[in-house]
Amino acid sequence: VQDPNDRRLRPIYDYLDNGNNKMAIQQADKLLKKHRDLHCAKVLKAIGLQRTGKQDEAFTLAQEVASLEPTDDNSLQALTILYREMHRPELVTKLYEAAVRKVPSSEEYHSHLFMAYARVGEYKKMQQAGMALYKIVPKNPYYFWSVMSLVMQAISAQDEKLSHTMFLPLAERMVEKMVKEEKIEAEAEVQLYFMILERLGKYVEALEVVRGQLGEKLTSELQSRENKCMLLYRQLKRWPECNALSYKLLLKNPDDWQFYLSYFDSLFHLIDQSWTPPEEGDHCTEGEVHCSISQAISFVEERLAAEEAKESRPLRGPYLARLELIQRLRQRSCSEEQQLGEPLELMFQFFVKFGDKPCCITDLKVFLDLLTPDQYVQFINRLTEAVPLGPAGEDDVALPGDTRALQRHLCVAQLSRCLGLQHALDTEGKLALIRELKIHYHHGLQFGKTCLKTELQFSDMYCLMAAHVYIDLWLETGNEQMLWHCLGLLEEGLSHSPSNAQFKLLLLLLFCRLGAFEPVVDLYSSLDAKHIQHDTIGYLLTRYAESLGQFAAASQSCNFSLRFFHSNQKDTSEYIIQAYKYGAFEKIPEFIAFRNRLNNSLHFAQVRTERMLLDLYLEADISSTLEESVKSMSLCPEEDDIPWDNIRDNRDLTVFVSWNPKDGQLNEEHRQRSVEEEALWLKIRSLTLRLVGCLSGLCHPPSVRNSEKTTENGVAAKPSTLQPLLSQLESTLSQGIQFTEKHSQQQYPILGPPSTRLAQALACGSCQCQLAALQLPIHLQELEVAGLDQSAELQAQISNLFKSLTIQLQDMLNKCKGDLLEVKDSRCKTQPSLLENLVFFVETICVVLWVSNYCGSTLRPLKSSLQKKKKKKKDTSAVTPVVLSGFQEFTSSLQSLLSQALEHIKGQESNLTALKLESLSLEGHPQTEAEGTFTKTVMDKVQSSYLRSLQEVGDLLRKRADTLKSLKI
Repeated sequence: VQDPNDRRLRPIYDYLDNGNNKMAIQQADKLLKKHRDLHCAKVLKAIGLQRTGKQDEAFTLAQEVASLEPTDDNSLQALTILYREMHRPELVTKLYEAAVRKVPSSEEYHSHLFMAYARVGEYKKMQQAGMALYKIVPKNPYYFWSVMSLVMQAISAQDEKLSHTMFLPLAERMVEKMVKEEKIEAEAEVQLYFMILERLGKYVEALEVVRGQLGEKLTSELQSRENKCMLLYRQLKRWPECNALSYKLLLKNPDDWQFYLSYFDSLFHLIDQSWTPPEEGDHCTEGEVHCSISQAISFVEERLAAEEAKESRPLRGPYLARLELIQRLRQRSCSEEQQLGEPLELMFQFFVKFGDKPCCITDLKVFLDLLTPDQYVQFINRLTEAVPLGPAGEDDVALPGDTRALQRHLCVAQLSRCLGLQHALDTEGKLALIRELKIHYHHGLQFGKTCLKTELQFSDMYCLMAAHVYIDLWLETGNEQMLWHCLGLLEEGLSHSPSNAQFKLLLLLLFCRLGAFEPVVDLYSSLDAKHIQHDTIGYLLTRYAESLGQFAAASQSCNFSLRFFHSNQKDTSEYIIQAYKYGAFEKIPEFIAFRNRLNNSLHFAQVRTERMLLDLYLEADISSTLEESVKSMSLCPEEDDIPWDNIRDNRDLTVFVSWNPKDGQLNEEHRQRSVEEEALWLKIRSLTLRLVGCLSGLCHPPSVRNSEKTTENGVAAKPSTLQPLLSQLESTLSQGIQFTEKHSQQQYPILGPPSTRLAQALACGSCQCQLAALQLPIHLQELEVAGLDQSAELQAQISNLFKSLTIQLQDMLNKCKGDLLEVKDSRCKTQPSLLENLVFFVETICVVLWVSNYCGSTLRPLKSSLQKKKKKKKDTSAVTPVVLSGFQEFTSSLQSLLSQALEHIKGQESNLTALKLESLSLEGHPQTEAEGTFTKTVMDKVQSSYLRSLQEVGDLLRKRADTLKSLKI
């Protein structure tokens, strides 16, 4: 029979589900008038309030119900939902603790309590809750929940000794008890036992479990037992067993690459140890062992012979194994490699067999080192002869007749690029190559006429490679025409293949290099980055958003990333709960490690910091005071919330397809340098943010402003934090200067990580100027204590600081002057660095104005008390103190600086609007009409983006200029 309360509550649930929160609140109110003690209606009303932004009211209502310690299912479930939306999972635990106290025999409430502890990671309480559950309902899963919670205590314990002497042995004993009583039922329980033994380093015992009766339960993954045995043999350095097991598994499946690797690894370990099989009996528990190079050669050749004899399509494994063995023998300088054949010939045979598969290029790329440089041309010529092309047409280019021939031709082109043959061509040669690649690209489009929008065209890679050659030409000659052609070609590629991520990524990168951020926003959102990708490729977007003056888009791109990082917290707890429910115990530590890795992400720290700075630049002292803005961010300047020691670089720096030879590829040194540079820049930004936070804490409370007692209680919150932060910023800046000087000549590969804003910030003087400005409050505090009468030297010092700031800002503004986009001899030239300098100028102006505001609030009371003294003495001839006249000069020079900057921006806007880009000839390179249209589109996008940036920067500067009026003292 349906509970009448369920019937009454149903409409409220429906309103909440449909997002009609106001109606839900009204309906709940109606119901509560009739049924005052219907707790669930109150909670549902609170959910409606929470979702309409009335958090405090919602919380009060919820706590009213929670204090009554409800035990009805509806109220408990509704409160759980509400607390989850409030991000207060710890309150759910209190809820179910009370429910369990009142209904101690309820299996449901006990399991909800366990899951509530799991959400907040209370492993000790989880262990106790699991055992309490098992006592009420002796089911295996509950027992093993408790065991797993012990393992989690071991993993999360700071003291490793404690995990190995207490938690893990206890967990092991608990499982052994079940093994002895023969109560082990499920695979998950065996997996957990294996995990405990592995963490204790008891590999021999773990091996016995896997190979024994319990191991028979390991069936959910293919070859689960074999993989675990292999892992343990490696840990125990039992190379004979490792080798024999690999051999056995390769006989079964000669295409399983991981077992070829373990076969070769173990073989060479055995050779190094001069291992010999025993005279009698089996070689080892796993069977026959190979311990000489000749055995390995004959084994590989047998596998190859078996493939050759087959009627069906051959497998790639054995052919690649032969090349792998040659590579390893060559590394060890063994002469036996010659018995396997000449690498060039073998790779040619591989191409003949598998060249029409897209994986052929990735297979062969690994083994190109086996060729000597003088064989490169011969190798490519041999491959080209093996590609079935039709007769050459009017363009003198022979074209493939079907997609398989196209794939072969494409593979040869990619290999020749990997070998550096394309890079070696001169400018004429490269332009001819581009022409040929374009012909192949356009010809190949006919094979994909029936493709869906979401499918890639067969010939897309030709288009991408031509773009790469254009980039080579641009980098070598500095001729920006090549870049425009490249962008036009990629736009054309995208029109035929709208889902090609590589086209979008490369367009995104090149637009950012040109300083045009507007088109990038749509490109990134069309990539439809999911989940973890906001961390791995989000840097492509957030690195350029603000620095190119697109503040609205910058806010949006930071939000993309931040939304993912914040939801990760909530989602991971749910994954962990599901893992407990379904017994996927080995996944739980992985989920926790994943969560930690994201919390410690370098990108997360950067986005957090940049987002706060951006909000301050856009709002502080414009729509709300600096103090309010800092407060609303709950920014605490005393605390550094960045985990510097555990910071993780999760960027995917290989997201771009690249066929560059070894010397043009991203290497480990680049990666390390990039992380070091990112961390330095993050430290500078984070310290700047915290210093601004400190500054907001120094602002004088208005009640004190006009009183006589300014000197005693005017000096507000914790000035002590300011000095140490300034010293840190100073030393970080000097590290930054050393870093940029040391690496000034070294560039990252174009498809590698983008460099940070560090070098440019130092070159335009932005960091140095902000540091100088942020040192002013300390001198003003001294002045406040000393008063105006006894501080002539200090006043002169402050006055000089004002003058020096004016000079620095003027110098910064001069570095912004010039044309963003200029046309010379009907050629288009861009100078995106001018835009970046302009943004630095705006950021610095913001900091200087915040500091000036503080200066004004400190000097105002000093001036008014001085005037009062003058009135008493009736002395009107006294000279104005240096510091006051200095500040007045400073504010008027700020006014003129801002007027100059706005004039410059206005001039740039009218220049850009007047430019007629369609009339430009991109000579030196005849274009078809279609190509011309795409190039024109690209130029328009860049022009429109520059205008948008200038408009946003100008708007912000105008708003800042308005705040100057409040600086009068």
